[in-house]
Amino acid sequence: MKSEAQASAMIQEGALAGFKVLDLSRVLAGPWCGQLLGDLGAEVVKVESPAGGDDTRTWGPPFLEGESAYFLGCNRNKQGVAIDFSGPEGKKLLAELIPQFDVLIENFKSGTLDKWGFDSAWFEENAPKVVRCSITGYGSRGAHSALPGYDFILQAESGLMSIAGAVDGEPTKYGVAIVDLATGMMAANAIQAALLARYRTGKGQAVEVSLFDTSIALLANVGNSHLATAKDSGRYGNGHPTIVPYTTFHCLDGMVALAVGNDKQFVKLSQLLGHAEWAEDDRFKTNAARVQNRELIDGLVAEQLKLFPSNELIDLFRANGIPIGRVNTVKQALSSEQTAAKNMVLEIAHSKVGKFKSLASPLTMHGTVNNKNHAPPLLGEHTDKVLQHYLGLSAGELKELKNKKVIQ
Repeated sequence: MKSEAQASAMIQEGALAGFKVLDLSRVLAGPWCGQLLGDLGAEVVKVESPAGGDDTRTWGPPFLEGESAYFLGCNRNKQGVAIDFSGPEGKKLLAELIPQFDVLIENFKSGTLDKWGFDSAWFEENAPKVVRCSITGYGSRGAHSALPGYDFILQAESGLMSIAGAVDGEPTKYGVAIVDLATGMMAANAIQAALLARYRTGKGQAVEVSLFDTSIALLANVGNSHLATAKDSGRYGNGHPTIVPYTTFHCLDGMVALAVGNDKQFVKLSQLLGHAEWAEDDRFKTNAARVQNRELIDGLVAEQLKLFPSNELIDLFRANGIPIGRVNTVKQALSSEQTAAKNMVLEIAHSKVGKFKSLASPLTMHGTVNNKNHAPPLLGEHTDKVLQHYLGLSAGELKELKNKKVIQ
């Protein structure tokens, strides 16, 4: 049993405090996973190549004092180490580091770690308790397993792009790298499950997450509708394939998103718009009927909504339990009262940039703290500190490795 003082001290730490994560990943899916774990209190060490580091360090503009906003947005709460794994001395450092950690994250091409000598047999012998998460484009099986993965390509191949965009337009990608982001979330979830399993088994395990699998899973209800009917899906613009009216509409001073999720809400909508007869019309009485007559009922609703100012419409509908919201720009969303109330914009102090603003973690913990907000590291910023702490390397050894360009 833990003492009251010990329990109190633990509450002041993150939920994953004490867990150590070695993050070898770059770009977005892997770094996003590592950042989520770091947000929850894990100690995350990000390892990059001295030859430029993570690709996203150069993805811009915008840049803040030479640091890309992209990189700054997905690498907080990490220490930064730069090691060249191309030679034997770099691989030796990796072999010594891995057993010191609870989790290893990597998103090299499938089989890269095996080629370097870090296969399942090596882990079994040298690091049996380490949870090793491999994030790849297509996984370890199938004709595409050797191909690299790119969010944009997976949005296309998975069918996600085919269901986004205007009804009479072309397939359209999502506005952010949704497959990468979701894959990072899936990976973080799988890693935590593997850590829980380690309590029962005493052993770590390999965790495999791929952009392809995630993109297929993201088809969700649309994919399941196809499996149920064998019919392919089309595009509905901002509409919903199986709920109507559920789309965007113009009002006097902008656009709103309206989500009438059930027949009771539709009755109330009809009454508020002065057309109670809609709810008695067989063409609109049930959601299934409204789906069959989508264009007609959406058109009727559109004619009424364009007469209202957005604020008046939103207040009226929300007061009567009808889901509605303004279609905001990014600027409007990030400056909104709700965003401020939820502290979703952070101000982080950075050694080079100074103070900069960044999006916060969406995870709110009520039993442990979740407010560790350390700036993303400069390339190799903590190399000496980490290698001294984990491997006990002396100043002389570090200097020799730097002279050989093994580390930075």
